[in-house]
Amino acid sequence: MKSENQPVWYKGTSVNETVERFTVGRDREMDMYLARFDVMGTMAHIRMLQSIGLLTNEELPVLEEELRVIYRRILDNDFCIEDGVEDVHSQVELMLTRKLGDAGKKVHSGRSRNDQVLVDIKMYIRHEIEEIVNAAGRLFEVLIAQSERYRDVLMPGYTHLQVAMPSSFGLWFGAYSESLTDDLRLMQAAWQVANQNPLGSAAGYGSSFPLNRTMTTQLLGFDDLNYNVVYAQMGRGKTEKTVAFAMSSIAATLARFSMDACLYISQNFGFISLPDELTTGSSIMPHKKNPDVFELIRAKCNRIQALPNDITLLVNNLPSGYFRDMQILKEILFPAFVQMKDCIDMLACMVERITVNRNILDDDHYRYLFSVEALNEKVLSGTPFRDAYKEIGMAINKGQFDPVKKAEHTHEGSIGNLCNDRIQAKMAAVLKGFSFDKVNKSLSELML
Repeated sequence: MKSENQPVWYKGTSVNETVERFTVGRDREMDMYLARFDVMGTMAHIRMLQSIGLLTNEELPVLEEELRVIYRRILDNDFCIEDGVEDVHSQVELMLTRKLGDAGKKVHSGRSRNDQVLVDIKMYIRHEIEEIVNAAGRLFEVLIAQSERYRDVLMPGYTHLQVAMPSSFGLWFGAYSESLTDDLRLMQAAWQVANQNPLGSAAGYGSSFPLNRTMTTQLLGFDDLNYNVVYAQMGRGKTEKTVAFAMSSIAATLARFSMDACLYISQNFGFISLPDELTTGSSIMPHKKNPDVFELIRAKCNRIQALPNDITLLVNNLPSGYFRDMQILKEILFPAFVQMKDCIDMLACMVERITVNRNILDDDHYRYLFSVEALNEKVLSGTPFRDAYKEIGMAINKGQFDPVKKAEHTHEGSIGNLCNDRIQAKMAAVLKGFSFDKVNKSLSELML
């Protein structure tokens, strides 16, 4: 006799317990990320089933109401995947069947767990992309605000970690804000890949039922379909890798800023400072104020930059069709979303509290910072560039260079012309490329 908690594929033969533990792995834990999306996917699927005659007019509303009950339990953290239940899809179906009997058994018609997983993951990825983009947008605004606040405060620029040319805090903060605009262009590509509906591809070869895949696409707010059912299945891993590349780009921006901050806050540089409550101390050195948050952001973001490689190694050289290898994708990607958002939020908090040293260039270490300014001044007065270069170089070698500590740059994106308004316009245009409002409206209407 089949227990209600047996796998949905149970046919009278029990699986060895050790094998079951190994194959299930961390799936129950990871599937909790997907629970509410599984309910929404099921809601769209049963409406489509009713439209093609596989559910009756009487069965649909009772199934919908029970799905809303399960959905509210998930939002209230009153939902779990029971022992012996293989995954979230089986748990939702089990709860419907317990309550509604045969009507609950019908919800799997025209579906495989393969396309259930696909649609759940794509909906979850859409949700996480929206949260990451919103968090990055907040960080962007903090960076722009700091760029404007300190736009006229000069600082040394470095090449090869050698004093090079004048920069400014306006340029420094602004550079990372513009970097985020390109990071979000990559994330926009990931959004477009994720925002295509795989539901109805079943096990990767379609269904003999007359499914209306366009209907579920509209109900779930997808922009388009993965039309070819084999490709819909092949998209598993590809979607995850695409979003991982976009996350790694954001992570690289955050890690690089954090490295700068760790250097600039050290006593050897002394360019920036933080309130004491945002630093940590030493167990034996009472003077220490350690930038632990920046160091941890750097470390965590470096791990995130490894994500595309981890996913590539997992799915590389798999033939078409489904393989259990793909289960591990959840363990790689899902926790990374949490870390990504934490790092963005923490960096925004830290950047907002940074204060800068307005008198850095009083230090004689930076006297040669203005050598190019002096050289260019001679060129503007008519001296050929190579002659001016030699003249300034000889003065430096003889200890006779006396700098004028000012920089008058006027071209676009320079010290005197940051173009922050144009960077903001660029970011606004990128953000318009995400159809978050459409998705949220569709899902809200679906669950009414």
